[in-house]
Amino acid sequence: MSETYFSSALRNPLREEETDAGRRILGILTRSAVAALAVAVALMAALTVNAVNGWGLSVAGAVTLCIFIGAVWFWIFSSVEDTYVALGAAVALVISGILPADDLFAALGEDTIWLLMAAFVIAGAVASTGLAARGAAFLISGARSLRQLAYLSCLGLIVTAFAIPATSGRAALALPIFLTLRRVLPDRPAAVKMLAVLFPTVILLSAVSSFLGAGAHLITSQILQSAGLPGFDFASWLLLGLPLALAASFLATELVLRLFTDRAERCVPLRIGRTALRQGSRQRLSGPLDLDEQRSVLLLCAVVALWCTEPIHGLDPAIVALVGALVVCLPAYGSVNLGTALKKVPWSMLIFMAATLALGSSLVTTGAADWLAASMLAPVQALGAATPYVFVAVAVLVSTAAHLVIQSRSARSAVLIPVIVAAAGPMGVDPMAAAFASTAAAGFCHTLTSSAKPVAIFAETDGQPNYEPGDLLRLSKWLAPLSAALVILFSFVVWPLLGLPLLIQS
Repeated sequence: MSETYFSSALRNPLREEETDAGRRILGILTRSAVAALAVAVALMAALTVNAVNGWGLSVAGAVTLCIFIGAVWFWIFSSVEDTYVALGAAVALVISGILPADDLFAALGEDTIWLLMAAFVIAGAVASTGLAARGAAFLISGARSLRQLAYLSCLGLIVTAFAIPATSGRAALALPIFLTLRRVLPDRPAAVKMLAVLFPTVILLSAVSSFLGAGAHLITSQILQSAGLPGFDFASWLLLGLPLALAASFLATELVLRLFTDRAERCVPLRIGRTALRQGSRQRLSGPLDLDEQRSVLLLCAVVALWCTEPIHGLDPAIVALVGALVVCLPAYGSVNLGTALKKVPWSMLIFMAATLALGSSLVTTGAADWLAASMLAPVQALGAATPYVFVAVAVLVSTAAHLVIQSRSARSAVLIPVIVAAAGPMGVDPMAAAFASTAAAGFCHTLTSSAKPVAIFAETDGQPNYEPGDLLRLSKWLAPLSAALVILFSFVVWPLLGLPLLIQS
């Protein structure tokens, strides 16, 4: 009986869950101990090298650098949530006396946080009216071939960058549209796989078109401002980012078409009527716009227009977004309740942004970023006249590959941008140009299913895989070098013509 009792106890699901939880906690504690040891070693090494070489790294800079190294270690090697790591690093800066507590709390009150919060409210209201489904039906029903369907889908996804903040929100909005296409194309599996790969690919590459397309864009601008530089606004980012987004998205569309469909598949005529799209959908896909849809279109156009004309009227983009959020939630007029809309705001992402802003700003203000840049990039300075161009090319390549170790796009900017901004000046490169190139290059994150949320969202739906990991590797083998080369081309040729010079003007 005792053997039976003990064997049943060992099989007790509750005890097994407790054991698994204990193992997870033990694993996290073990990794934490290793990380703490690594930070301590890094601190000792930083202070020793600084004392020997006289590189001018202050104690505050050394402590900030070590906390930064610890945060990067957890982002790369641990399963701890990114927001938890960022917030822990920010609190460590406060406890160590590097970052004033008021500065940490003030980060949550930054205009970029309010801008994103209000933009999410507006996006939720616009999405609730069914405008996205109506627009998708309009584009899809006009396609007469697979190539037309791919390019029209690409165009529609690019437009969503101006209505929905963050790539994960756009992916969630586009997923029902893909599922509808999968339903109406049951006899064309190659076409369905092509669309499954195409949707997240374009969503990620086209995010650079809008200042609100990714939280990393706002982090980049804030770090530039912490370094005493102007940063970017909605209009300047649109001018620089939209041409790259169009070029990269359409290039990727053609690449995906050729990799995942053959000539015979692309030559088969295609006709998807609105009747087929309407099946299983409760949203209106045709006919005149109803009152809520008309109001949403007008509001969205007005908000984007005011963002783009900020130098003329002087209204802060965050104030414009807040006014728009109040209008869409106005009783008896708006399309959504304010309380309901606020519940859908990704507060974890906003807190993560505030914490990474504090971390990135501390790297700049304590001189840690300057010291790190000087110690890492000394060999590049020996290249003479080619130094600025080699530096930008290296920054773009590193930013393109960074998603393999740091999955969060915002975390990549928090790690890379302070160092790039600090190193750009001594290399003869305009810091704003280098920061923009790095942030744009970080938009490539297609190699693994875990590399970006849109890739994971479309990988499998309803228990049915839409593409395999090998398909992503096949795509990345071509898209990674093409994407990096395109960003380098824009950095050297296109952006200087649009008012963002690559080299520091003497």
